[in-house]
Amino acid sequence: MNTPLTTNQPPEVGATLQRMRLARGLTLEDLSRIAGVSKSMLSQIEREKANPTIAITWRLANALGVPIGDLLASETREVETIRVVDAHETPTLPGSHAGYVLRILGPMELAGKYEWYELTLAPGGELASQAHDPGTSEHVTVTQGAVEVEVGSSKRKLKLGGTARYPADQDHVIRNTSKTEAKALLVVVHR
Repeated sequence: MNTPLTTNQPPEVGATLQRMRLARGLTLEDLSRIAGVSKSMLSQIEREKANPTIAITWRLANALGVPIGDLLASETREVETIRVVDAHETPTLPGSHAGYVLRILGPMELAGKYEWYELTLAPGGELASQAHDPGTSEHVTVTQGAVEVEVGSSKRKLKLGGTARYPADQDHVIRNTSKTEAKALLVVVHR
């Protein structure tokens, strides 16, 4: 009589991680930056040379915009018609040292083409960015408070409901010069 073989081995997440990363058009470096996990660790996980901790698996799931169970599941799930991402699943880039929080609203598979974020700026906070690739543009719409946008030597104030569109292929800054928190939607379009 044959009995099924049971194993106490951890799930092999490497192939699933690699499949999800490639489906989103992300390099190891992209995922490393978004998830805050070293590129060498990601490579080891994908090659099944290392098993990630729960904390790392959680970071990777957040970065990929999937529930943690999807990384641990060995079967391929059917694609949902409507995919809801709960607030706690939304990847966030904290820039607390500079007074900002950037929530990644766009799906990872569009990273490098179209990206959209919710930007929260503390009073005096700023999101300073180096020049992106040639032809890249940004679009900022203020949803709370007011901000100042600086591109090169130009500066413009932006009030509630206003939108600024500007070339992002040069150094640029979005800053909150007021004494109250400001929020904005930020869309980055890569050419």
